[in-house]
Amino acid sequence: MKKLLSASLFMLFFSGSSLSAQYQPPHLSKKEIRKAQQWVDKTYSSLSQEEKLGQLFIVALYTNKGENEISNVRNIVRNDKIGGLILMQDDAAREIALVNEFQQTSKIPLMIGMDAEWGVFQRIPAAHKFPWAITLGAIQDKSLIEKMAAKIAEDCRRMGINWDFAPVVDVNTNPGNPIIGNRSFGSEVNNVVSSALPYANGLQNNNILAAIKHFPGHGDTDTDSHLDLPVVSHTQERLNAVEIAPFKALMDKGIGGVMVAHLYVPALEPAKGVPASISKNIITGLLKEKLGYKGLIITDALNMGAVANKYKPGELDAMAFEAGNDIMLFSQGVAAGKKLIRQAIDEGKISRSRLEESVKKILLTKYFLGLDRYEPRNPDHINADLNNDSHKMLVRNLYSHALTLLKDEQKLLPLNGKPVYYVPLEEAPYQAFADRMGANIMIKRKEEIRTIPAHSTVIVGLHKDNSTAYKPYKISEASKKVLTELAGNNKIILDVFGSPYALKDIDLSKVSTVLVSYENNEDAMTATADAFLGKTKIHGRLPVLVNESLKPGMGLDVESGNQTDR
Repeated sequence: MKKLLSASLFMLFFSGSSLSAQYQPPHLSKKEIRKAQQWVDKTYSSLSQEEKLGQLFIVALYTNKGENEISNVRNIVRNDKIGGLILMQDDAAREIALVNEFQQTSKIPLMIGMDAEWGVFQRIPAAHKFPWAITLGAIQDKSLIEKMAAKIAEDCRRMGINWDFAPVVDVNTNPGNPIIGNRSFGSEVNNVVSSALPYANGLQNNNILAAIKHFPGHGDTDTDSHLDLPVVSHTQERLNAVEIAPFKALMDKGIGGVMVAHLYVPALEPAKGVPASISKNIITGLLKEKLGYKGLIITDALNMGAVANKYKPGELDAMAFEAGNDIMLFSQGVAAGKKLIRQAIDEGKISRSRLEESVKKILLTKYFLGLDRYEPRNPDHINADLNNDSHKMLVRNLYSHALTLLKDEQKLLPLNGKPVYYVPLEEAPYQAFADRMGANIMIKRKEEIRTIPAHSTVIVGLHKDNSTAYKPYKISEASKKVLTELAGNNKIILDVFGSPYALKDIDLSKVSTVLVSYENNEDAMTATADAFLGKTKIHGRLPVLVNESLKPGMGLDVESGNQTDR
């Protein structure tokens, strides 16, 4: 796998200035490096202290909360001279118009970010959805992930976004995790790293900053940090081997940002209940000094219950900056935060050089992202640009490569034109799969299963709601009962149109064939039907530990049209 940047470009040091950046465009000349230094030094010198402090803050911009909300953001941009915005729901054209407006009125161009882990669809419903990370973790040709991220970067640039807060590099070792789950590439460190790097490459090689998250690791939690403070109680040894390992492996790969989680990790922070996001031991001591990370360090959203329920706006921002963060994301108290940071600098609690370090790091990154010459975006036809055939073709190919065959005892795949019965279970749509299969299937509702002749080949589709990546995935007892009844005297092909964790407590002993499709949407169902019909091969691998029988790396290969020797 090619490197993001040559090793000599991972960090800059300039004589007479503590100017550094983890992210840089590839192939910079010495002349371009000097030009970057000059722009940053000149820009920094032109800023008042209030303007320097403003660079540390990113606030949220919603277009679905009314004009008062937008006016409030407009006032913050104008009065507090903030460094950036994070785009939230939900109208792309309106967001572009507002970003153009705010960029025009800002002395220093704004960093525009978005949580676009599975593309801008994560915030813009009209856009095309890309696969979740767990789906990507099943893909063996990791170059496809880089192609996907390059397409996400194209969509981001189209909207004026220059920072995608992705990829997630949490190692999801907890099947019941209420907030990571499908957002993780899997439960194995190596697979997480080998999937995250091409994702970051695809963004940054196309001039969109990446941010690996959620440091020091959110994969083994049973609390949603949007609601309360999760605790990660592992030993230092375990943390180094699993939770921190992907961050450490990716630190020197030129990735421009690290997002710090709202987690309490006793092995890393002795003060009881102190979240990682405001822990100097974790951010400065571990991330910056021990691991040597030189890029932008940004908090997770400061409106999340894990911290917002405990600390006051402004107070929280000041604590986060003092701990070592460069940027406070989703700030709820910019003016108060600036005041408290200024006071801490005046009192000597925070050095002026610390402020200079963060602001220059932000400015240098903005320069490398081309924000010294911002060009307005055109909102016309934006929805069509974010959702067209180029997206569909790429996404269906990704789902096709992710399909994972866990068992096929009776060699039922591919179907090669054989007619089969199809029983859709659970609550989500299934028609796209049925339509693609065409005359090859005969649909039977669960109430009709006793009309299926004995010894038939039956596809059982578990179609779960695909609207969120966050919910733990569980199959109803009623569906399990139907599966058991069908498996008694038929040849069963079980297809999970959702998380493989659904198989955790399902009896598969009498099920011949088990396929995981990972998601329940038109693209995933179309890709699955094509594989069943022998049009495409199956060669994904299970990215997570489901139970003692279903382990990471499992998967059988099926060639298109005929089976390989397995």
